[in-house]
Amino acid sequence: MHEQPRLWRSSFVRGSVMSADAQPDVLDVRFPTRRILAIIGDKWTTVVLYCLSIRERRRFNELQKQIPDISKKMLIQTLRNLERDGLLERTVYQQVPPKTEYRLTDNGHKLREPIAWLCQWGMNNREFIDGIIEARARAVLTGYAHKSTGYAHKS
Repeated sequence: MHEQPRLWRSSFVRGSVMSADAQPDVLDVRFPTRRILAIIGDKWTTVVLYCLSIRERRRFNELQKQIPDISKKMLIQTLRNLERDGLLERTVYQQVPPKTEYRLTDNGHKLREPIAWLCQWGMNNREFIDGIIEARARAVLTGYAHKSTGYAHKS
């Protein structure tokens, strides 16, 4: 049986090089990158977080206008999940009509920089991203998306 290689790398941490033996396996479900992507890696979470990071407070309708292709149901679900995870705070004002505002918590603010960086990276790499999206679309149109490549898979 062929064993998967362990993806350990030495890395620069707090001014010193960490040995490969000391670093966790990136394939492990406890690896921090996998854990944060499990929290923010869905289709809408980073978009909502980015919108909330641009301006301190947002009303529901403002978010919905800012993200026109998100359904009301999905926006509500995403906001609830972010509130559950302690990344945003919801304030309901008892008035007519009712007013609800959302803002990032201190923990939500910790994600501002990496999400802003990812958005900037996306803007700088549009052609690369467009190429992948176009290749996916071609694969779906030609029926290639889930067909076998003809290569034997060794276990």
